[in-house]
Amino acid sequence: MTVQDVRAFNRFYTNVIGALDYGRHLYAPYTLTEARVLYELAHAPRTDAADLREQLSLDAGYLSRILNRFEKDGLVERGPSQTDPRRRRITLTARGREAADLLEERARESVGALLATVSPADRPRLAEAMRTIRDILSGGRAPRAAARPEDVVLREPRPGDLGWIVQRNAAVYAAEYGWDADYEALVARIVADFAQDHDPRLERVWMAELDGRPVGCVMCVRDRAPDTARLRLLLVEPEARGLRIGDRLVRAVIDFARGAGYRALVLWTNDCLTAARRIYRRHGFTLVAEKPHRSFGQDLVGQDWRLELDGRNERGEG
Repeated sequence: MTVQDVRAFNRFYTNVIGALDYGRHLYAPYTLTEARVLYELAHAPRTDAADLREQLSLDAGYLSRILNRFEKDGLVERGPSQTDPRRRRITLTARGREAADLLEERARESVGALLATVSPADRPRLAEAMRTIRDILSGGRAPRAAARPEDVVLREPRPGDLGWIVQRNAAVYAAEYGWDADYEALVARIVADFAQDHDPRLERVWMAELDGRPVGCVMCVRDRAPDTARLRLLLVEPEARGLRIGDRLVRAVIDFARGAGYRALVLWTNDCLTAARRIYRRHGFTLVAEKPHRSFGQDLVGQDWRLELDGRNERGEG
């Protein structure tokens, strides 16, 4: 890649962004920078000037003038920080939130119009290309501070997602627990069996998506025991943890299994997966058996968990 390649892409991208704001109404009556400040305040309501300067890479004096104008116009309020008395917390007023919501609506409409020109088959490739540029130029530290639980979408798998389940399960468990290729082989068999022969009325896969990319998954399949479903392959990407994705995926399986007429939901896990076990317990699963074993290159303790779907042991949390 050369400097000219980057400059050519920049010119192209600038034209695309300019087309989104045809007629220059997208941010009116604010400038682009003012709109960015409103966006950050709307998505991180407990912030201060120092946070904004860092997040937006703005000059302190320039940001101060913007905030003074916003305060004069009744868009923001300043008060003492709850964590640092040397700082002043900045929050949107009701009027400020209305302004931020209006800008957000305009932005969604403009981007939606742009995406309407992209075929559905090309959208995953476009999202991946955008993500690649962001990750590389941020040194692999692309910001996700604004991510909220409500930004995560649970959806059906798309072409390529089942392969993602195999690859990410193998990579995450190898990195975090040292599991070898035997685990990848197991996941591949589970996914292949589902892809080859499953009843959509009784079996299903959920993908958790954030910013247009998968960050989690889970499966619900028929168990050998009658009237029993099995929860399998619950996974949440490390960088997406803390957004209650695991809780939502498990809740989706429980609701589906109950709606499909199953009387019980079971799962097998290992005692080293403490975060997953906490989720299962929150949703009412009980530990019914455990046994030491040697698998995936490690000495483990396997555990069988069970949830009666008539509600006798479900706590309804999550």
